[in-house]
Amino acid sequence: MIQFKLEGEFIPLIALLKATALVQSGGEAQSIVEEGLVKVNGVTEERKRLKVRVGDKVEFLSKTIEVI
Repeated sequence: MIQFKLEGEFIPLIALLKATALVQSGGEAQSIVEEGLVKVNGVTEERKRLKVRVGDKVEFLSKTIEVI
């Protein structure tokens, strides 16, 4: 599990994927979200700009990011 310390109120989903190095670029992050390969709190998410907040869990490629 990857723990990501949130500095502000939220982080956009694609920015979180980039910040945790699970993707190489913003374009790659957008593509994987649009393809339905990312789950947020157990639900498949297709909104690229979803505001991820403290307490959320994001799953991608059998890795889980816990936002703290």
